[in-house]
Amino acid sequence: MSNSVPYLNLKTQHDPLKKEILTAIEQAIDSNTFVLGPEVEAFEEEFSQYSKSKYTVALDSGTAALHIALAVLDLQPGDEVITTPFTFAATTWGISYVGARPVFVDIEENAYNIDPKKIENAITKKTKAILPVHLYGHPCDMDPIVELCNSYKLHLIEDAAQAHGARYKGQPIGTFGESAAYSFYPTKNLGACGEAGALTTDDPKIAERARSLRNHGSTKRYYHEEIGYNYRMDAFQAIILRLKLKKLPEWTLDRLRTVALYHQLLSSTSLKEFIKLPIQAPWAESAYHLFTLTTPYRDQLAAYLKSRNIGFSNHYPVPLHLQSCYKSLGGKVGDFPIAERIAQEVINIPLYPGITKNEVETVASVIHEFFETI
Repeated sequence: MSNSVPYLNLKTQHDPLKKEILTAIEQAIDSNTFVLGPEVEAFEEEFSQYSKSKYTVALDSGTAALHIALAVLDLQPGDEVITTPFTFAATTWGISYVGARPVFVDIEENAYNIDPKKIENAITKKTKAILPVHLYGHPCDMDPIVELCNSYKLHLIEDAAQAHGARYKGQPIGTFGESAAYSFYPTKNLGACGEAGALTTDDPKIAERARSLRNHGSTKRYYHEEIGYNYRMDAFQAIILRLKLKKLPEWTLDRLRTVALYHQLLSSTSLKEFIKLPIQAPWAESAYHLFTLTTPYRDQLAAYLKSRNIGFSNHYPVPLHLQSCYKSLGGKVGDFPIAERIAQEVINIPLYPGITKNEVETVASVIHEFFETI
């Protein structure tokens, strides 16, 4: 029996910061400021500096960020937004919440992001926006997407929920569209100790309206310009995120070192016919939210990893066009063959700041053991 390796161990992040976190939370309790307030404002300023965006609007989830990013476009029922079927459902919730229709486009073979070469065929007179997802932390190929948005006068919203710090041709992701949505769910590269998210933008009008929408459609207390939402970030999450943001560059380098070690340990000729390792395009600097293998033996490998106490996860086993919630869109098996196949082949193995060299070697050893039985 191998040594146990968890899929994710947040203690490696929290334990060194615990004293600072608890001290800061105690100060927040003494100040009696719990929702929005100076800690949230400070986080917004610091995250703007990190993300290279002029404005950050702190929110209570990445889902809220996606919703508001779509809401400020004033889309009408029947309007269409093009996106990928291979992502978490929150990507399309914002589209659905505003009454628009998600239109899916198949993904690329390599990075599993939306395929820019297939987008134009999906554009109709009803298309109003493109919503690419920087999946697993790897940037989408943005130049052709930006070009399409300019040619067809479409809005561009980036789903950067998994891609804190990623870059495309040296430019930070989240700075190509009108706005970007970030998630700070606890498992993300920058994670809160609860739910949190943010919208970033360079447009002051979008930032102003987003701030109003998150706060019940109000810019002055008890005066409501439009129907809004309760999407406010609380001070405790802002405190935690501020402390973690200082460590994020170091944690990202730690992820990259682990990724390099996995590639070294899993690139043997004996494995090449069985598994495909994650790629990084020449123009990309991935944030490596996940380390994703693809293999037609995914389910068998998962069972073997479980038997050896090695953590893993499958993101995402059912593409969105085949989800019951979108049955009304008429999607069927075969519509997006690459997304459907990849959904059956992806498996994510342990990757987090603080994972040890010995743990990585243990994971790789167990994977080698499994494929020796094939």
